[in-house]
Amino acid sequence: MPPPKKRARTYDAGRTRAAVFGQLELVRAGVRGLTDEQLAAPTRLGGWTVRELVAHIGMAVTAVGRALDLPEPARQDVTIAAWPFATAANSAAIDAFTRDVAAAHPDLDAYLARIADDLAVLLDAHRGTRLLATNAGALPLADYLVTRTVELVVHTDDLNAALPGPDIPYDRQALAAATRLLADALALKAPGGATEVRVPPYAVVQCVPGPRHTRGTPPNVVETDPLTWVRLATGRLAWTDAVAAGAVRASGERADLTELLPLMA
Repeated sequence: MPPPKKRARTYDAGRTRAAVFGQLELVRAGVRGLTDEQLAAPTRLGGWTVRELVAHIGMAVTAVGRALDLPEPARQDVTIAAWPFATAANSAAIDAFTRDVAAAHPDLDAYLARIADDLAVLLDAHRGTRLLATNAGALPLADYLVTRTVELVVHTDDLNAALPGPDIPYDRQALAAATRLLADALALKAPGGATEVRVPPYAVVQCVPGPRHTRGTPPNVVETDPLTWVRLATGRLAWTDAVAAGAVRASGERADLTELLPLMA
């Protein structure tokens, strides 16, 4: 008898909204006052400078408005767990757009402040169920906003890797939403119940084809912390390096996720 179909995870719209604004404000505070030399520093993303990376973070939020400007699709045809697999499309266009935005907005603090204000107006004006045409497919606005937490958390980590000094903090709700979405994407990519992936305190999913675990200690277990999981899922950290550093604990013959990662690039 096949296992029961899993229900799609749901997200609290109010918490998602607060998470997006919270992480955006943390980025804004973290880059406020950077010198021209610091803004010109390289990052680990395809030749972008810190200035261009901050511009791209803003673009990830303004994507909500660009999607709202398009005609509303007739029906939802994808879940947000599939969104990570569509992020590699149009990379050349994204790169060009990012560089143009960075050049057009020398005052990054004002740029991010205006983005936050504009997003608040948009979210107040549109219902969460309003469908958007996204690169992954048709998604409700409330679900698409969850994908923005992934963009914000991932690129905050990219900024922290590029900048000296104290790290920009991570909003707890933003990190939670990003962790859960990327865990669900893994379960969608490798459906099954042979391996349990734990990312405490935010997510537990079962995945990988094979004998299904029903009770007691699972025979195949992967456990890591949320930020390590985000880095693994987005290609910022290699599986073998994470295991070697003790950032991932994996046990069982089906606990090696090398062939499944990264989920997005």
